[in-house]
Amino acid sequence: MADRVLGFIGLGQMGSRMAARLLEAGHPVVVFDRAPGPLAELVAKGATAAASPREVADRADLVFGSLPTPAILRDVALGPDGVLAGQRARCFVDLSTTGPRVAGEVAAAFTEAGRSTFDCPVSGGKGGAAAGTLALMVSGPRAEYDSLEPVLRVFGKPFYCGEKPGQAQVMKLCNNLLAATALAASSEALAMGVKAGLDPNLMCEVINASSGRNSATQDKFPRAVIPRTFDFGFTTGLSLKDVRLCLEEAEAMGVPMPVGNATRQMLAITAALHGLDSDFTSIAKTVENWAGVEIKAP
Repeated sequence: MADRVLGFIGLGQMGSRMAARLLEAGHPVVVFDRAPGPLAELVAKGATAAASPREVADRADLVFGSLPTPAILRDVALGPDGVLAGQRARCFVDLSTTGPRVAGEVAAAFTEAGRSTFDCPVSGGKGGAAAGTLALMVSGPRAEYDSLEPVLRVFGKPFYCGEKPGQAQVMKLCNNLLAATALAASSEALAMGVKAGLDPNLMCEVINASSGRNSATQDKFPRAVIPRTFDFGFTTGLSLKDVRLCLEEAEAMGVPMPVGNATRQMLAITAALHGLDSDFTSIAKTVENWAGVEIKAP
């Protein structure tokens, strides 16, 4: 794998950090992004710029994509100037959270062309992307996974979820639904405690030593809510997109999600109040506004 040229498409907050890690690990990397700024930053670190996804696939053996929506992923992978139109790359790895249906569509097109795909959504935020401590959920052909795993370990810890396209996407959507739901429920609980006169730091300490502990009380509240920075590194818009995708897939499978629907509503209200680009920990601000308190240390 070390002698293969790697391609990377999508240099946002996650993609730019992941591509940089490939360069740091000594891999030759060809990059593309529609925004010139991130492209120039990666070129300054040693990457080679391409003018389109197709050119990336013409120059690289293996191509990664980190993209914001299913529609953009579909265009990058299957469009007339997309990865599938390239001549060299034999494998495409989607690091985005785009849902199982588009993963199946992309996999079918690549399989018909004699190529392979893996859906490989990641979790751990921009800090994990920079540090190489992401959790990577992977599904795709088992026979090819062993050769892919070493380069995935540059990003963090991979978990092989199965051969069926989209299985890793389902795993990621389930994870992100739980993360958002824990954040929303914890916001309600801590707002209640603060209004009763409790110190939110103490509340998190007690909860984390008890049965209510979760990712929000262990990490998000101490890091981003109680200090009032609201900068955990994941936007309200992306969280809303992921929860919507999860609910759409659950409905198609016949799985009821009334709690998930409540979480979606909370995120939609937070987006309306604070903007899609706000940090998703701003959901605590929504609850604070209704409760008339701020979740901060006394």
